[in-house]
Amino acid sequence: MTSELTTPDGRYLVIQGRLWRAGNPSLPAQAKVKYMRDLLNGRRALKQAKLAGDDEAIAAARKLVATAQVGLGERGKVWWRDGAPDFNRTLAKNSPYAAWFASVESPQQTARAA
Repeated sequence: MTSELTTPDGRYLVIQGRLWRAGNPSLPAQAKVKYMRDLLNGRRALKQAKLAGDDEAIAAARKLVATAQVGLGERGKVWWRDGAPDFNRTLAKNSPYAAWFASVESPQQTARAA
């Protein structure tokens, strides 16, 4: 069982009580596969670079991860077009999603968000 929730509008995942922008659902499948592959490769490279203490490799891996996250719609410009603000990294209880979150919140999530 996962502790992730998705907001009713599909814009955010709620992880440990915090909103994290979801990927763009209208992203073409090929682009999603490419960016996911880049994200996973970048994270793997970042781990190896940190273990090796290679600052240049760390910077390159972080750039790959960031580019992939922007491509997926998780970072950078928001993917929705209605002008709604971005609440990425905001505590759900301090956002416009607070009432919804309170109605679905479980004791496990409360303990983890504290």
